[in-house]
Amino acid sequence: MNRVAITGMGVISPVGCDIETAFRNLSGGVSGIGRITKFNPEGTKISVAAEVRDFNPENYGITRGDARRMDLFSQYAMAAAKQAAEDSGIGGTVDPERLGVYVGSGIGGMQTFVAECEKLASRGPSRISPLFIPMMISNIAAGNIAIEYSAKGPSLPVVTACATSTNTIGEAYRAIRFGYADAIFAGGSEATINLLSVAGFANCKALTESDDPDAASLPFDVRRAGFVMGEGAAIVVLENLEHAKERGAHIYAEIAGYANTCDAHHVTAPDPEAEGGARAIRLAFEEAGSPEGLLYINAHGTGTPLNDVSETLAIKKALGEERARAALISSTKSMTGHMLGAAGAMECIASALALSRGVIPPTINLLTPDPGCDLNYVPNHAVVAQAEAALSVSLGFGGHNAVIALRRYV
Repeated sequence: MNRVAITGMGVISPVGCDIETAFRNLSGGVSGIGRITKFNPEGTKISVAAEVRDFNPENYGITRGDARRMDLFSQYAMAAAKQAAEDSGIGGTVDPERLGVYVGSGIGGMQTFVAECEKLASRGPSRISPLFIPMMISNIAAGNIAIEYSAKGPSLPVVTACATSTNTIGEAYRAIRFGYADAIFAGGSEATINLLSVAGFANCKALTESDDPDAASLPFDVRRAGFVMGEGAAIVVLENLEHAKERGAHIYAEIAGYANTCDAHHVTAPDPEAEGGARAIRLAFEEAGSPEGLLYINAHGTGTPLNDVSETLAIKKALGEERARAALISSTKSMTGHMLGAAGAMECIASALALSRGVIPPTINLLTPDPGCDLNYVPNHAVVAQAEAALSVSLGFGGHNAVIALRRYV
C-alpha cells in the first residue's frame, strides 16, 4: 500500500486568506470573529460570526465572468485550490486520469439558493436563473476545480455536515493508499453567513447569542453556550509519497490513518456515552501505528454544551486516561468559528503545520474550564513543542464522526 503525503495547502478563512497569515494568526491566538456585516441580523438574537474579510476572487485568478457563474462557496473553493496547486507544484506532474478532486460542502450554494428564492417570490418562476442548479449543488465546487486542472481521475464530493472535509481528506487518502490515484485535491468549502442559515441554526439552539466577539466561541469553557458561524475554504493536495519524493516536492506531513463512524443516536446531539467518536479516534490512531511521542489533537471543540464534554470523554475512551492527559489538545474554532463543511480541512491544515513547525495553536478565551473538560486544551497561548503525531477530529450533525491521523515527516 502507498504512503500518502500532504504537499500543498490553500485557505480562505476568517483568520487569513493564505497559509502563512492563517497559521500566524492561529498560533498567535488572533480571532477572526466579529460583528456580522454581511446582513442585518435583527430578529435572530445572533450578532457575531467569523466572516471572511476583503475576499476578491480576481486576486486568485478567477475572472469576473467566472465569478458570476459561481456561488460564493465555489469561489472560495477555487481560490483555495489555486493556492494549494501553486504551493504543491503538482501541475503537469500527474496523468490527468490519475488526478482526482474530493472537495465537499456541508450545505452548498446557499447564497444562490436564497437569492433565487427571493426572486421567485418577487418576480415569479420565469425569472429563475438557468444557472440556479449548477451554482447551488454542493458537488459543483469539486466540478469546477476538476475542470480547471483537467482532473479526470476519481472525484468524490462528500456531504457529512461538520465532518465533510475530514471525510473528503480521509477518503482521498484511501484512494491514493490503495492505488486509485496519484494525487487528489481534497477539502471543503462553505459560505452560509446569511439570514436564512443563521436563523435556522439559531432556532435549533446551536449558535451562541453572545454579542461579545471575545466571549462567543468558548470551547471547553464553563461559559460556552453554542458555536459561532464561520465560513471559507481549505484544500490540501494529497500525493503518493514516492511520487512526491521523486519530483522533490515539499512534504508538510504524512496522512497515516483515517476512520469514520456514526453515533446513530440523534440528528443533532452527540451520544452522551461518546462510543462512536471514541471508536473513530481509536481506529484512526491504530491505523497510524499508535505512534509514540507527543500527540497533538485538534479537537472538534465547537463550544456547545453537549459536544465538548462528549468529545473529552471520547478522547479518554479512545486513548486511555494516561495518553489522553499527556496529549496537547486545542480547538482552533475558538478563532475561526465553525466553518462547517470547511472546518475539518482547515483543522487538518492546522494540525499538519503544528507538526512541521513545532508550534501548537491555543484554545483562546478559555478562562474557566468546565469540570467535565479536564484535559490539556492549551489555553490562550500557543505552546512551542514538537509533536510526533496529530489527530484531527470532526463530529457532525447526524452523528457523523471522522478522524484523520497525521505523522510528522522527517
